[in-house]
Amino acid sequence: MIERAKTAFLAHPHAVNESYFEHMGAALRYSGTFAFCAFCALVHAFLPFLFEKTASTIVKKMVADMNARMAPQGQVAPGPQAAE
Repeated sequence: MIERAKTAFLAHPHAVNESYFEHMGAALRYSGTFAFCAFCALVHAFLPFLFEKTASTIVKKMVADMNARMAPQGQVAPGPQAAE
């Protein structure tokens, strides 16, 4: 039973070449960044002259960072596909 739990906790972090705590740190940073983006979007909803591109710019950088983290060592991950 303990081995199954350990496997469940480590499968995804190992899939992206991170330890459990490295992955936890990255996820917590993303969480904080998402919270900041949500705040900016909320303010922008009521005061559209503020944070005009803040959230979208941050999200684009986060996507690039996530793609880079998931790429095999020495390779560049493909970017998001353009919507048609």
